[in-house]
Amino acid sequence: MADAPFFPLFVNLSCARVLIVGAGHIALRRARALIPFARDITVVAPGVLPALEQMAREGSIALIRRCFQADDLEQMHMVLAATNNMRLNAEIGALCHEKGVLFNNASDQKQCDFFFPGIARRENIVIGVSASGANHTLTKQLTERLNRWDWMENDL
Repeated sequence: MADAPFFPLFVNLSCARVLIVGAGHIALRRARALIPFARDITVVAPGVLPALEQMAREGSIALIRRCFQADDLEQMHMVLAATNNMRLNAEIGALCHEKGVLFNNASDQKQCDFFFPGIARRENIVIGVSASGANHTLTKQLTERLNRWDWMENDL
């Protein structure tokens, strides 16, 4: 069962509360990908990349500059752990699973309820690309090709 592919599911996150724990490069990529889809994104971390600070100033995300606390999970619908601390990521995952909150661990795909796809988007057409966590390079390359592709050509 562990090797089974994940089912692609498109979810309305417009009213969902999303928490990202960590504020490094992975957290930044996740936040950028989520902003067009989710209006309520909170990032919790003591140290923050300047790009995330800018996103907070623009109102795209809420930013809490401190270490994660268990009560940060209250009323969250989806949580992404993207810290450099694998033990903390696993602890957050255990708490999320106890509470029934969808969880993604950037450092351990076995703990994930979902994988974060590569996203290709033109207006209301959204394509999610995943290799079930097994081949990030191929997923990235295919996503980049889809984003470069002229979708309006008649060769569909």
